[in-house]
Amino acid sequence: MILVKAKRDELLAPLSAVSGIIERRHTLPILSNVLIERTGDALSFLATDIEIQITSRASLSDSGETRAITVGARKLVDILRALPDGEVTLTLQDKRLQVKSGKSRFTLQTLPAEDFPRLARPSGDISRFALSQKSLRKLLALVQYSMAQQDIRYYLNGLLLIVEEKQLKLVATDGHRLAYCSMQLEADLPRQEVIVPRKTVLELSKLLSDSEEPVNIEISATQAAFSFGNVDLISKLVDGKFPDYTRVIPKDHPNHMIVDREALRQSLSRAAILSNEKFRGVRWVLTENSLKIVSSNAEQEEAQEELEVKYSGAALDIGFNVTYLLDVLNNVAGGEIEASFGDSASSALIHFPAEKDFKYVVMPMRI
Repeated sequence: MILVKAKRDELLAPLSAVSGIIERRHTLPILSNVLIERTGDALSFLATDIEIQITSRASLSDSGETRAITVGARKLVDILRALPDGEVTLTLQDKRLQVKSGKSRFTLQTLPAEDFPRLARPSGDISRFALSQKSLRKLLALVQYSMAQQDIRYYLNGLLLIVEEKQLKLVATDGHRLAYCSMQLEADLPRQEVIVPRKTVLELSKLLSDSEEPVNIEISATQAAFSFGNVDLISKLVDGKFPDYTRVIPKDHPNHMIVDREALRQSLSRAAILSNEKFRGVRWVLTENSLKIVSSNAEQEEAQEELEVKYSGAALDIGFNVTYLLDVLNNVAGGEIEASFGDSASSALIHFPAEKDFKYVVMPMRI
């Protein structure tokens, strides 16, 4: 019984969109599978890891009977990628899925579609709003590198998303640095704070396109749904209390520096070569209109860079993790950056005149 006959890329594109969330090893074998559903001239692929669920749809040129089956996602992706361009036929036969293309034949084990777990859409009090894929992708790129990875403080392993009145705010922190950005929305919404898991944020960033097409977002107390193009993503939320980011962002640092972003990025990249591999520390020595960047390592090797900057504040010698500085310079565009300082024990505030609604706070380190 033929499930679908279509061009290879018509199957590979939606399948690839969902297969990224599938873990290689699962206690439940069916979670290594993708659910394939055929309804009339519509074909959908659904994958889940119980925390996140992604559905991607494709339109077919012909109509067919309603059918559903689950099959190993990675194997099917690998087969389709390895096949040449051309027509592919998926056929159901004795609880197996046969993949045919030209003179190639593959037979895969299946599991029943009715056993496949699904996440329900958000319910209860829901905030609904929309913005362009391009806008959401940019907001995520501005902050996501500051999320924690496998931190024991599980609420840091994700992104704080706040909707309030006509504003959307995103905040990420790993306890050593914090990135904040915001944008105006058309919808006027009641305040809602949720923590979107790290894995969801990374998948969204991969799937969103740089287009003006809309992303429809639904947020409840426990789940969030993102619908765009042919993709639906539903995610559970992190149950925890995010730290008060407003207390972390400095408000009245007296010392201000303006420097060319690319010149600073290149100098830091060079200085990083001789920084201590474990602590990655660099010193910033600020004097009038001058920034010296100094790094050294356990072998007593040293790098020194000097940049002309706009600075007339107090002389300052302050240490930072160079990775945290390079992360923001690599992910945020702009010709110049502005940095504000208190003293050598205070966090620095970095922002970009080209990105008015973005702020980055980095804690100092002793070197």
